[in-house]
Amino acid sequence: MVRLLRELIALPSVNPAFLPANDPLNGEQRVADFVASIGAQAGLSVDFQEVLPGRRNVLLRLTPPGRIRHRILLAPHLDTVGSVDGSLEIFKPTLANGRVWGRGACDTKGCVAAMLTALFDVAASSARPAQTEIVFAGLIDEENQQLGSRALSRSRLRADLGIVGEPTRLEVVTAHKGDVWAQIETRGKAAHGARPDLGINAVRSMARVVELLEGDYAAELARRPVHPLLGGPTINVGMIRGGSQPNIVPDRCVIEVDRRTVPGETEAGAKREIASFLRKRDVKATLVDMKGVTAPPLETDPNLPWVQRFLNATGRRETRGVTYFCDAAILALGGIPCVVFGPGDIAQAHTAREWISIASLERGTALLKSFLERLP
Repeated sequence: MVRLLRELIALPSVNPAFLPANDPLNGEQRVADFVASIGAQAGLSVDFQEVLPGRRNVLLRLTPPGRIRHRILLAPHLDTVGSVDGSLEIFKPTLANGRVWGRGACDTKGCVAAMLTALFDVAASSARPAQTEIVFAGLIDEENQQLGSRALSRSRLRADLGIVGEPTRLEVVTAHKGDVWAQIETRGKAAHGARPDLGINAVRSMARVVELLEGDYAAELARRPVHPLLGGPTINVGMIRGGSQPNIVPDRCVIEVDRRTVPGETEAGAKREIASFLRKRDVKATLVDMKGVTAPPLETDPNLPWVQRFLNATGRRETRGVTYFCDAAILALGGIPCVVFGPGDIAQAHTAREWISIASLERGTALLKSFLERLP
């Protein structure tokens, strides 16, 4: 399992959204081909799902000898973010202090290694399910627009339960927040910096927008009733761009905001709410969507029989919620009830020196194997 994870880390799979087109670290294809190869060696059927040119989901199937009455989906993602500081050292897997270090170790190649190891062990044992098909789906593009899970969701694949691989510290997660990215623009009038009185400063207008959103609007969100697993909705102003040089009054300024939603909220409703909030305060600003795809919250009923079966196999009495967004909500939209589960801690994801503990990997693999071995 540790060797497998190190092999996965050594195959860079940075999401192409974060790198130039010809960068050698680009894309998930190396990892997808590697997973297909070892899956075939383990005796599983292998298939690819073309999502974009040169970017494919990889599907491994462990099919029961009898009629398929149930199906379980194991769904981690293959892409990673890039290097935080530009160093290439993070793409070289290392082993030290009971940890595996390297990009993707935690998010989510650790989940890939744990799920594949558990699946291969079950495939080689006498505990192979008699009526349940197990499908491993290595998904592309989770870190950007979730195009891999969206393609799988549109397909005819259905399952009794989807286990989406993310670092949950081995907690069983049935709820996560949704994510709305929006761009807000203020307009002004350009003028010479020596005569600012002849212009209208768009940056100054935006300063008021930022103050309102991070102040009054954030406070308003904090006063709302909280979701029992997720808390309340939040907003963050993450980027700002305005002006071209010091001696010109800027005529345009743009911010990009991240609005996290909870079950019961919609993306359209959140955007309307922000626009209305600013309009009522006489702020002239334009709001447009950035993502171009919906990213709703997840809320899976923890009392579903297959969720309860997974809880029992992992020794958990209750489910949890997480504040980040992942592929689970997209697959749920396609009709697959999903939980999120995996070794590692999200606090290590996207960091300059990403790592995962070997103990967490071993425990996660054992719990997944226990669940798969008990399948009918």
